[in-house]
Amino acid sequence: QASQEELKAAYRRLCMLYHPDKHRDPELKTQAERLFNLVHQAYEVLSDPQTRAIYDIYGRRGLEMEGWEVVERKRTAAEIREEFERLQREREERRLQQRTNPKGTISVGIDATDLFDRYDEEYEDVPGSSFPQIEINKMHISQSIEAPLTATDTAILSGNLSTQNGNGGGSINFALRRVTSAKGWGELEFGAGDLHGPLFGLKIFRNLTPRCFITTNCALQFSSRGVRPGLTTVLARNLDKNTMGYLQWRWGIQSAMNTSIVRDTKTSHFTVALQLGIPHSFMMVSYQHKFQDEDQTRVKGSLKAGFFGTIVEYGAERKISRHSVLGATVSVGVPQGVSLKIKLNRASQTYFFPVHLTDQLLPSAVFYATVGPLVIYFAMHRLVIKPYLRAQKERELEKQRESTASDILQKKQEAEAAVRLMQESVRRIIEAEEARMGLIIVNAWYGKFVNDNSRKNEKVKVIDVTVPLQCLVKDSKLILTEASKAGLPGFYDPCVGEEKSLKVLYQFRGVLHQVMSADNEALRIPKQCKCPGSSS
Repeated sequence: QASQEELKAAYRRLCMLYHPDKHRDPELKTQAERLFNLVHQAYEVLSDPQTRAIYDIYGRRGLEMEGWEVVERKRTAAEIREEFERLQREREERRLQQRTNPKGTISVGIDATDLFDRYDEEYEDVPGSSFPQIEINKMHISQSIEAPLTATDTAILSGNLSTQNGNGGGSINFALRRVTSAKGWGELEFGAGDLHGPLFGLKIFRNLTPRCFITTNCALQFSSRGVRPGLTTVLARNLDKNTMGYLQWRWGIQSAMNTSIVRDTKTSHFTVALQLGIPHSFMMVSYQHKFQDEDQTRVKGSLKAGFFGTIVEYGAERKISRHSVLGATVSVGVPQGVSLKIKLNRASQTYFFPVHLTDQLLPSAVFYATVGPLVIYFAMHRLVIKPYLRAQKERELEKQRESTASDILQKKQEAEAAVRLMQESVRRIIEAEEARMGLIIVNAWYGKFVNDNSRKNEKVKVIDVTVPLQCLVKDSKLILTEASKAGLPGFYDPCVGEEKSLKVLYQFRGVLHQVMSADNEALRIPKQCKCPGSSS
């Protein structure tokens, strides 16, 4: 976003710094010539609107691409950007054709009631009765894929298999979705299975206003008992920036009316719902708190009461790797008993393990369902997950370092040469700043700092940038914009792929100050003070 005036000012300053005629030493003169030529090449690119547009879009590779010589010189930067956006849209369409967006769920139900509900007198005379029976009593597998046909049409194929206590079945569904406009879409669905007959469905979504939408789903299920129609309609409205209200009406085998309010903010998720229906009517309240930590930890609790009884649930979930989230929920209800539900989300795949512990309300079952997963998680996290993630990160960093080693070496040599060429200019800047009691950079370091005791085994990787930082001081001010500081004159990246900071010890008006700035954070020294009668 730099203006032509800003480019000219930066160009003049760097030309004065690196001009070969200002250096008598043969070695310094050679280094100055190389850096002076780089500055001149950069200015030639950025001062021409066409080449600047190409560089902004494609980087240095764009300037080296063949074919730009046939581009008409009269084409403006806006036209070049438009051409790039057209090519980008074509690439996106090709990528769309290749994307299938697979989604899947695997659920394995486990019956562990023998751990808590068994009676010793019934097992006294049974051989092997000292060992509780833990069984898998149900399984469910579902999978779906999407195949974009055009920019507006998508085909969806899905299927599922279920089994419970030795009995099971499955079904397969095919849907065709068309986006009719920016306000809505429609979907036709066809399905068949061994437990139910053919299914025909129609689903319509429509934005009524910018804050309100409606979804209608009607279906015809054919079976040996005849045709069973069904209709579900959902009306939703934005009540405010973070709150949605829903009204749902369902007619068919399990008719019901449901209303709910969902409030979702950066730190919390709250839901209240009321349903009147056949066979179940209930009221439900749930709350989830989102911690703003690196692992995206969330704790949640809910209360659900209705004709079927009362259920209290509480649990937590946490990100364990880049694409995986692990969660556990304890369910305590009457007459349902106590269950533990473990869920692992891995990208677009979900693995769900509901473990039924007891049909009764036993404090021991609640205790073990709560404490057991916590103990196992922290042990696994410390002994398995954390070492694995650390080793994976090291492998990625090592691969990145190897691929950029030659480039970083060149940048390091250029930075060291730039620092040697800055010495005379820095001496004059310091003399001028001392005369006016201005800004003196006493010490400055750039790179990876380790201040946390938990990371004390990690190696500090920093470079001294006192001279290049002092060279950037103008009129007792140092201003750095929001960009990686590795690109500043006299800087280079000492730790590729790792988190970096800039630490500065400076003197202003005879008083020492210290400041720490993140790599991409803007920095202004001295800090502006809005106090009356003070300028810094």
